[in-house]
Amino acid sequence: MSDKIDFQSLSFGMKRIGWIRFWVQSILGVVVAAVLLFSNVVNNSEGQLGLTPGLSLTTISLILLLFSLWQGWLIVRTARAIASNARPSRGQTSKLIKRGLVVDLLGILFGLIGYQALMGALFIQASSQTTGQLITATSDIPITGLEILSVLSNTQVIAAHFFGLCFSLLLLRRIYK
Repeated sequence: MSDKIDFQSLSFGMKRIGWIRFWVQSILGVVVAAVLLFSNVVNNSEGQLGLTPGLSLTTISLILLLFSLWQGWLIVRTARAIASNARPSRGQTSKLIKRGLVVDLLGILFGLIGYQALMGALFIQASSQTTGQLITATSDIPITGLEILSVLSNTQVIAAHFFGLCFSLLLLRRIYK
């Protein structure tokens, strides 16, 4: 009888952590997608040429976030299956969670490289600006709010993967407890 209670407790905890992971990553993913879409629609071809590699890596990280969301949904389904008679093995469940861990680590990696590319381009752009002159050269392109918003979207995708990583580690701890 205590075995049944342990599976019910494990199922409830996994569902709760899985749903929290899914919704936190979903909300941050919607913010990232909206900012990237807005950035592409309102693309300023003069100033954002240097941001293209960073935005591409942010987009790859967003695609990995979508895969991570799918993994989060599978975790919730697995938690439901643990409460039933057709429960998966500990190895299958941990394999699913570890796959989510790897996807989140890759998302963080691509996000961090994209962040470095974005900040490097913005640093070069900022260091080429001259301040205090009435007549500016044509090469002076000010940093726009849209470019800062692009950096914010990159930061959001890194945060989404980080939260997914933390929740996956909590789930692994719960399984092997």
